[in-house]
This record gives sequence, structure tokens and C-alpha cells, in this order.
Amino acid sequence: MQVTMIVNGERVTRDVEGRLLLVHFLRDHLALTGTHWGCDTSNCGACAVWLDGEPVKSCTVLAAMAAGHEVRTVEGLEQLGELDPIQRGFMHCHGLQCGFCTPGMLMTTRALLDSNPNPSEQEIREAISGQICRCTGYASIVRSVQWAAAEESGTRTSTVDPASVRSEPRSRERTADRP
Repeated sequence: MQVTMIVNGERVTRDVEGRLLLVHFLRDHLALTGTHWGCDTSNCGACAVWLDGEPVKSCTVLAAMAAGHEVRTVEGLEQLGELDPIQRGFMHCHGLQCGFCTPGMLMTTRALLDSNPNPSEQEIREAISGQICRCTGYASIVRSVQWAAAEESGTRTSTVDPASVRSEPRSRERTADRP
């Protein structure tokens, strides 16, 4: 079957099997390998992309279901050679370690900031609760989102310590650090 959709602002048309998942369409047919395929059970969130402006797990969407819709991947965050503030936040605040969960985290948190430009720590943790990171313990991810929010609002200064950009005290208990 033939599917046509807008991916990162470009119209694409490909012949695919009806059972092809969107994650495989993006990776295998369009060579957009930033979207990761992780758990195969929709639990990890590494495959999150936007479908018509809303984050979805692309391992749960058939490519045929995305036909006629707009898809945005992590590759679409960068605009005109400029990294998105959420990407810069992850760099400045060490919100990525191995990088496997990063594309899904970036897409989910970009959507959060678009709908809520100044989220609390709890709102950030709630937004990323469908994502799994096995490396960072989430504190640096939360700080990264707070950094990006401050950057976008113009309240961040070059002398701000990324560790100080949080709205609520951080728990010292490792188990309490899960979103």
C-alpha cells in the first residue's frame, strides 16, 4: 500500500506493507534513525514522535495510520542549523547519558514546554513518566527541562548554575528520584 505524510515538514510517499509500524517506517524507509526502537512493548518511550503535534509512541502506530498526517521526529527539532532549547538544555545539564532514551525524552519534553512554558518539577516528572531512562535517575533530565524553560522565557543568565534551576528541592533518596 502507498502512504503519504508530512515528516519534519517534507511530504513523503512510500510503498509499505500494511502492518509496518511507524517507527520502522521512519528508521528503515526514511533513514531517520534518531527515533529509537527499544522495548517492543510500548513501555520505554524511546520511540516517541509527534503525530499532528501530539507525542505518540511510534511503536504503537502503523505507518498506514499516519498517512495524511504530520509527523515530527527528533531530527525535526533543530531548525536552520540551530538546536532547540530543549536540546541545548540536555547538553548543558547532562540530561543524557547513553542517549538511548534521549530522542523520546526530547520530543515529550518539547511538547510539555509548548503547552506549559514554566512547568513545575512535578509536572515535568509527570510528563516523562511514560519514558524510561536507565542511566540518569531523572534529576538531570528534570534540570534540563527547567533550563530550557528558563532559556525560552529569557530568565536564564549565563552565570546560572544548571543544578540550581529547579522549582522544588531534590530528594536525596535514589528511589524517590523516579518520575
